[in-house]
Amino acid sequence: MAYDHDLANRVREQLAAEDALGEMEMFGGVAFLLNGNMAVGVTHDDLMVRVGKERSDEAAAEPHARPFEMSGRPMRAWVLVEPEGVATDAHLRAWVERGAAFAKSLPPKA
Repeated sequence: MAYDHDLANRVREQLAAEDALGEMEMFGGVAFLLNGNMAVGVTHDDLMVRVGKERSDEAAAEPHARPFEMSGRPMRAWVLVEPEGVATDAHLRAWVERGAAFAKSLPPKA
């Protein structure tokens, strides 16, 4: 798979203390799940963050973020964050926490 393994390892470190953490190869990269719900992922060299439909426009307007599209179709609950937006651990943590918070707000999947 063609994705930034270093970024994926940084995300793993951020999520290491989470219960019910899972990983799945998806979207040409790796997705991180909490209680079976996708929270964040790494695709190519971008961080993919699940923020929910209600917060996607706000999140996409932040520096180095943009709406996530799959095959030209917008995935409104998700944003992609460019490497510059997660260059520091503090910036990465903020995005990972947003994705984790959204995933935790959903009912657990079996």
